[in-house]
Amino acid sequence: MDRAQKEQLVEELGQIFASSGVVVVARYEGMTVAQMQDLRAKLREVGGSVRVAKNTLAKIALEGKSAAKMADLLTGMTVMSYTEDPVAAARVCEAYAKGNDKFVILGGAMGETVLDLAGVKAVAAMPSREELLAQIVSCIGAPASNIAGAIGAPASNIASILSTIEEKAAA
Repeated sequence: MDRAQKEQLVEELGQIFASSGVVVVARYEGMTVAQMQDLRAKLREVGGSVRVAKNTLAKIALEGKSAAKMADLLTGMTVMSYTEDPVAAARVCEAYAKGNDKFVILGGAMGETVLDLAGVKAVAAMPSREELLAQIVSCIGAPASNIAGAIGAPASNIASILSTIEEKAAA
């Protein structure tokens, strides 16, 4: 790899660190190509990606970034998984690590916050953006539903009473 390619890679990694909602760093020593492709596919499904790069180039890319302290995690054979959604990459990596003992999560970064293993697990347990939006919409829609039910209830009660009186009169 010549100097121009290294500079381009450092710039690309810098953009990844700056624009991603979360970056998860893990060891992948001993994983097969098929396992790595499976991880890539799972991350692609949630809009994420996997990047393997030389640790020295990744550390250079981290210089001056908000998550520069994450450079301490970059030792050995590391892979970086990232998504714009702050929860998706952590969730996929956490689930993948449970099924593959060769994939070991070291930590990561979420914005300026550097995460350890427990931090990545906590982020993975959080609801995703879509789940939060659905909760907000249901909270907003609940009062309107209750009002509609309250308005319609007296009419249905009157109809029920009238049908009961009609049945008694017919009997």
